[in-house]
Amino acid sequence: MDTPVFLTLPDGPDRVAPFSHAVRCGPWLLVTGQMPTDPADNTRPLPDGVEAQTRQVMENLKRVLAGCGFALADVVQARIYLTQFERDYEAMNRTYAAYFPPDRLPARTTVGVTGLARGALVEIDLVAWKP
Repeated sequence: MDTPVFLTLPDGPDRVAPFSHAVRCGPWLLVTGQMPTDPADNTRPLPDGVEAQTRQVMENLKRVLAGCGFALADVVQARIYLTQFERDYEAMNRTYAAYFPPDRLPARTTVGVTGLARGALVEIDLVAWKP
């Protein structure tokens, strides 16, 4: 069994709490949920609206994946957290779907939550696999 490698990336998005950007276990990469923060300064205001926030989250996830030698094409599972599920589900889906080819959509769970750090509307974490 491979020993987990805890990855905190110097070029990764600023962390809003004590966590690793990702953990690699053999061919698996577990990516910490990303927020819609500016990757260089998490104190800046969040983008307005769930579409802009989803885009920023996906760009932050791409940054973490790239820093670990992975890409969105390696993603096999996603978990999405929405604070305004009924209102934002469709708009988030439109934005999220643009990041994956229709024949390579990861398995996914989307849940409504009562709150996220910094008052964000959306957070997404990923599981990727690359042999």
